[in-house]
Amino acid sequence: MANKYHVRSNSFPSESHPSTVRVEEELSKLKTWEATSTTTSKSIGTGLSLLDDLYTCLEDLLNMHSTQKVISHHQGEKCMEELLDGSVRILDICGITRDILLQIKENVQALHSALRRRKGDSSIERSVAEYNFFSKKIKKNARKLITSLKKMDSKFGASPLLNQDQQLTALVRVLREVIVTNMSIFQSLLSLLAVPASKSKANKWLMVAKLMHKGVIACEEKNKNVNELHCMEASLSTLLSDSTNIAKIKAANETLEALENAIESLENGLESVFRHLVKTRGYLLNIMTQ
Repeated sequence: MANKYHVRSNSFPSESHPSTVRVEEELSKLKTWEATSTTTSKSIGTGLSLLDDLYTCLEDLLNMHSTQKVISHHQGEKCMEELLDGSVRILDICGITRDILLQIKENVQALHSALRRRKGDSSIERSVAEYNFFSKKIKKNARKLITSLKKMDSKFGASPLLNQDQQLTALVRVLREVIVTNMSIFQSLLSLLAVPASKSKANKWLMVAKLMHKGVIACEEKNKNVNELHCMEASLSTLLSDSTNIAKIKAANETLEALENAIESLENGLESVFRHLVKTRGYLLNIMTQ
């Protein structure tokens, strides 16, 4: 997935202001991650962790008296209003994405519970059909969010920085870059949830599911390369062809368990980022209303 959702570069000044250096260092780490990222929960989880570190540094920056003075002095200007609007829209999208993950987790758990009970062919087929119906709906919602993010990305940061104040220029550019980085990571996460596997990839994930069941793939390799969602969908597909096959039911349960663990990890990472977004939004509002 490298460069699929490329973080648009709002180039930093040739000489960065000292107050923004730490944030820029964290942004650089995220760009390095993006260049090699893949559509897997492990890779996106790493991106969320780096985003968490970025916001820790950003909060330190916003707590500095010099930063607050600059923001307060230029409140009401177009660049500041744009940052406020961007921060609330990113917060909204993060909240909706968090809700989508929660819904997926609840439905996966319900399906997992149904498979463990194994009341009969029709019961399993009905449970899988219910999950597939939910999955189509949630993927559609995720694709809509991706479209919203792409539209936001195309318009964000369009207003020129005419002010010659070096600290203001450095600060606005860094804050813009932080918001654009959010867009990129959220698009990657939503892509993981929304994009169905192609026919060739579906066959690949079916093979992976079988190998996982047979224990051929090492645990480390599972964690590194497997798209748990596609693997689970492939496993359910083969289960429907023979819903009484004990081995296939066991394999489906294993892939569901792996997916539950992956979702929980993503959910924890996103929850931490969400709290940072709320805090950052609060900082900006408090500074601008002082």
